[in-house]
Amino acid sequence: MPFSRRHAYENAWSLAITLMASIVVFQAGDGSFGVMPESEYDGDDGAVIHTFDPHAV
Repeated sequence: MPFSRRHAYENAWSLAITLMASIVVFQAGDGSFGVMPESEYDGDDGAVIHTFDPHAV
């Protein structure tokens, strides 16, 4: 199920603080948004629109 941009941001933030891992929000070629751990993302860096890093000050 594709996420809206708002839903993707909400899920990414929740995952980042729960897993204490950097989470990326990316836009797929069809215009939908997805989230996943930054360490597992191997797609186009230009598709990443935001990274939530829970360790950043």
